[in-house]
Amino acid sequence: MKIAFIGLGNMGGGMAANLVKAGHKVRAFDLSETALNAAKDAGCTIFSSVEEAVEDVEAVVSMLPNGEIVKGVYSDSVIGTAPKGAVFLDCSTIDVATAREVISAAEADGYEMVDAPVSGGIAAANGGTLTFMVGGSDSAFDRAKPILEAMGKAVIHAGDAGNGQAAKICNNMLLAIHMAGTCEAFAMAEKLGLDPQTFYDISSVSSGQNWSMTSYCPVPGVGPQSPSDNDYEGGFATALMLKDLRLAMEAAEKSDSAVPMGSRAAALYEDFNGAGNGGKDFSAIIKTY
Repeated sequence: MKIAFIGLGNMGGGMAANLVKAGHKVRAFDLSETALNAAKDAGCTIFSSVEEAVEDVEAVVSMLPNGEIVKGVYSDSVIGTAPKGAVFLDCSTIDVATAREVISAAEADGYEMVDAPVSGGIAAANGGTLTFMVGGSDSAFDRAKPILEAMGKAVIHAGDAGNGQAAKICNNMLLAIHMAGTCEAFAMAEKLGLDPQTFYDISSVSSGQNWSMTSYCPVPGVGPQSPSDNDYEGGFATALMLKDLRLAMEAAEKSDSAVPMGSRAAALYEDFNGAGNGGKDFSAIIKTY
């Protein structure tokens, strides 16, 4: 399949490379020359504009920083330029309203489109083990699924347009809450004289067990290998977690949802990011305790 890939950053570069590995012909675009060169080395054909990249393709995949950019790229350069039979897959994490607006605009012009944000981070993007949460019509999902499967381990239809974004921000709000609580518990256990490994051995098989503890432990040397073992480098950056939390708070306000735990997690990450820790993995928030 001939696929245009727009946005070749930390996540998009690996995703585009995996589409090439799966046998697709990938036409790549990014504003960064470094990213374009890396995509070329991975087997993509590179282009100097979005319009050139989406010519004569069967699908367009995008991985972009925010909703404003997604809306601009699709309205200015993709919708009306890509062939009418193409399916669009936006894998960016953006606000629900913008996702639905862009999909509606694409459908009004005769295209099918899904929002398909991801969970898994850079390592999963490179390894092809992402989880995709997909919003869109049944028909659009059926067309998008084989493309997403080339980049991930799980592709789940969340419902109508925008529901992929809804699932992503609710999931990451919960993740932030779990991580903050896990950090609190480890810090308090140590201050009470309990060895971190011993606390892990107990809590990881007890009712306090959660993913942030057993798969992504914020304490160095405890549990499986995680960013905490590399001075909190790599993984899922605090700035990206904060972006998702801000989207979650916006969605909570618009939907009149009570999120006291989510609000507290968002405030903690606002402070941690503001202290210059945006590039550190989000588990580094344990340092505040």
